[in-house]
Amino acid sequence: MLWFYKSFFPVVWIFFFLYWQIKAAHTKTTQRLEPAASRILRVFIFLIAIVLLSTTGIPLPWLYLQLWPVGFWPFWLGAAVTIAGLLFAVWAREHLGSNWSRSVTIKQGHELITTGPYAVVRHPIYTGILTGFLGMAIAISQVRGFIVFVLFFLAFWIKLRMEEQWMRSQFGEAYATYAHQTAALVPYLL
Repeated sequence: MLWFYKSFFPVVWIFFFLYWQIKAAHTKTTQRLEPAASRILRVFIFLIAIVLLSTTGIPLPWLYLQLWPVGFWPFWLGAAVTIAGLLFAVWAREHLGSNWSRSVTIKQGHELITTGPYAVVRHPIYTGILTGFLGMAIAISQVRGFIVFVLFFLAFWIKLRMEEQWMRSQFGEAYATYAHQTAALVPYLL
């Protein structure tokens, strides 16, 4: 049974990323693309996260400090939060359709999507992925899990800010109204 607990989160994330790669094939042509530096920064953060989550050999003992006892309840609570978050991101990805891109872009024929999960938050893919990392941090019960969550939050916040500027320039008042009515990441809060 120990193998199940050790492999659950890696398997869930691998399936999520495989889905993401498959869905990346059918999108609209890019008209405007963010600078390479910001994309490289996100890849760097992603690599740091993989290292933090996949090894216990980093010589910084505080990374492995247990915040609460590991056990049945933290694991399954974290698993449920992770699955719910990733399913929310998948719903948003499906709803966005061919307007989606892994980088900040303006697509040819770009549409402003404000329905489905986009009626709940402006950036539901980020919300879902962040929720997935929060769930994993709850299950791991160590400082390193929350560091990964914070790293991704910062990366998504930087990306979100650029997207907001581009959407405002592309859609003008329609986006300003949408942004005024709909929270960025957490309904009614943020």
